[in-house]
Amino acid sequence: MWRLLVAGVFHFQEQLSNYIRFDDYFASLSLSELRLCLSASTPAVWYENIYKHKLLMREAKSWRNLLKRHLHFDWGRYGMKMKPFLGVAFIIMLYIVYRTTNYQYLQTEVNSAFPCVNKLLKMNDYAIASTGLRSLPHGIIQAKSDLELKPLWSTSSSKTKDDVSGTHNLLAVPVGLKQKRNVNTIVQKFLKENFTVILFHYDGKVDGWRDLDWHNKVIHIVAHNQTKWWFAKRFLHPAAVSIYDYIFLWDEDLGVQHFNPRRYLNIVKAEGLEISQPALDPNSTDIHHRITIRKRMNKLHRRVYDSRGNVKCLNDSEGPPCSGFVEGMVPVFSRAAWHCAWHLIQNDLVHGWGMDMKLGYCAQGDRSKKVGIVDSEYVVHQGIQTLGGASAKKVIHLDYFTLNSFRLGYIILDQIRRQSTTELQIFEKRWDKAVKEDTWWVDPFEKGEQIRT
Repeated sequence: MWRLLVAGVFHFQEQLSNYIRFDDYFASLSLSELRLCLSASTPAVWYENIYKHKLLMREAKSWRNLLKRHLHFDWGRYGMKMKPFLGVAFIIMLYIVYRTTNYQYLQTEVNSAFPCVNKLLKMNDYAIASTGLRSLPHGIIQAKSDLELKPLWSTSSSKTKDDVSGTHNLLAVPVGLKQKRNVNTIVQKFLKENFTVILFHYDGKVDGWRDLDWHNKVIHIVAHNQTKWWFAKRFLHPAAVSIYDYIFLWDEDLGVQHFNPRRYLNIVKAEGLEISQPALDPNSTDIHHRITIRKRMNKLHRRVYDSRGNVKCLNDSEGPPCSGFVEGMVPVFSRAAWHCAWHLIQNDLVHGWGMDMKLGYCAQGDRSKKVGIVDSEYVVHQGIQTLGGASAKKVIHLDYFTLNSFRLGYIILDQIRRQSTTELQIFEKRWDKAVKEDTWWVDPFEKGEQIRT
């Protein structure tokens, strides 16, 4: 009898150790691995299995501790007085057998719900090798980078901005030589506040900027006739800009006479904004959405009320463009928000149309609170007719090189309009398809989607 009981206990402990090992590994799986495993199972089955699994693990651990204490009991000293306890022990053994059988059944269900778990268990030891980094000692690996310029030799004047400020912020602007004067004003204002500046030259004319004092203090990247979003997708990877607290991804045709970067960031931090933009002066050219217009008496605002136009923003209206919205011409992202937004940028859709309507999903929480327009620090949108892409369908805003010929300009404008509209349709179809196929994704703003009338 006792041999059977002890054998049952050790069998149960052996089974339990296997399941605990599985449980520890299950907890260590990354989100992407879990999503891959879960793709073949239904949410109801998965949640039921996980609940059973966790519940049984808690109960099993408590029984294991209880059995450890009883195994050291001296049975021989008590003789016949132990008969009642033998009955209890027998019941316990039956319970152990029941639990062991239940565990085996649960494992079978888990294996069917997670078809790739066994494969992942076997491949776990090779995970590091699969990255191609196993030949390097772990401590020497650096997975991140930055855009800071480094001197070729150390001098007293080569101290980096780390000595001046504990924060890092980045300004990235697509520029053409014909906007040199305006860009010069923008860059000087940001350099005074210790920003790192990167200029994307879409016209290839880098030499035309060499006469400016700050030419060698900023980063220049050249690619002919490419848009802001094309540059951002390729040169502002989250790993390369991870040291920057905030990323300003602006157009070049902005007047900054009433804008101070330091005061702007103080407001953004105090209000907890993850995605923001400075308000547009009411006298700006090409204002596409009323939410971006400056409210003179406010420090900032997060929504707008407007019953005019095709999109009516009423008291019960939620979502873009009534709230949780910034426009693509002058966005500012926190580090976390940019990590999300970069992945939202489609590699092949260079005009970025439709993306501003989805940026709220990158707000790291409630977009009605984490996205806002700063009124006290505002800019003037000059609406210079340069080639590129806009974020809205109402008025074509061309961002990149000035049209010298009206006839040529009209032809190019028409082609860009067609291409931008096509890209918008592709983006919307991709979003709808992704939502439909990702059965585990839950829209956090589903009830607040804006209804177009």
